[in-house]
Amino acid sequence: MFSFDPFLFALFNADENTPWLSIQLARVLSSWIPNISAVLVLGTLVFGSAAARRSMLMLLLSMATAWAMVKLIRWGFPTQRPFQLDMGTLWVHHGGRSSFPSQHASGAFALAMAIRLGVTRHRKWLVALAWAAAIGVSWSRVHLGVHFASDVLAGALVGICSAWLVWNLAFQLRRRGQLRLMPHIKRLRLRLRWARQA
Repeated sequence: MFSFDPFLFALFNADENTPWLSIQLARVLSSWIPNISAVLVLGTLVFGSAAARRSMLMLLLSMATAWAMVKLIRWGFPTQRPFQLDMGTLWVHHGGRSSFPSQHASGAFALAMAIRLGVTRHRKWLVALAWAAAIGVSWSRVHLGVHFASDVLAGALVGICSAWLVWNLAFQLRRRGQLRLMPHIKRLRLRLRWARQA
């Protein structure tokens, strides 16, 4: 917990005077946005164009990198959640795993940054929607009493950096000609076809 956390947590955490609609919105953002995002990504992987499928694979790799970085940081720097310190009000059931950084925030911002790096300029609305969803998910985690502000800020930083690293590495490999998957996939298809005919 950082010095600014008590003030920001008291400012954003819902209490008994918080409107019911605000708490329900936070619950929807916290639980439904990750699920809806997963369905859309899987749908694009199955039904999207070749370019869209490549972007979705990069997006999943970005989120996996963020997940691994969060696990590593939590292992090295275990921290308590607000309700474990008897602070604020917890509005959802949650275990006592380490709090810093937020897994929800890191995944949401990795997704948003990956979309920003992979989407053409003609789909700015999708980029704006992804950033809004990431901010909404992060707000909801503090509003529901699950995280401190520093947890979601660190999660956002981890997510953004993870996506940038993945896309930058892929760009460097592609520029050097070391990321050419299509010839390998074509060879594999030919071998499968020959195996069926034999």
